[in-house]
Amino acid sequence: MAKSLGIFVTNPDNFHHVFGVVKAAKAKGSKVKVFFTWTATHNAKLKEFPALCELADDVSICVDSYKKQGYDINDVPAGLSPKEMATQAQHGIIIEDFDSYISF
Repeated sequence: MAKSLGIFVTNPDNFHHVFGVVKAAKAKGSKVKVFFTWTATHNAKLKEFPALCELADDVSICVDSYKKQGYDINDVPAGLSPKEMATQAQHGIIIEDFDSYISF
């Protein structure tokens, strides 16, 4: 199995760092999962967000955090499907199932 990297994002100011890490990890052949929560869910509205979703193997956002940040949960961001509007269980998956973990 190729190395895998789980990325947990809570800070909305780190999107470009997250994107760079994803790009580097994918270039090295790693499987990458990114989970956005709390105020980092604002990143889902960035014009670059769909490109991140295309590059990473799996991207999801915390639907509860998204709602608490003032967004309509039926307004699924570009690049995501409704099933990727998820719960904090995604964080547990990153911790449990991925070789490496980083938090932004």
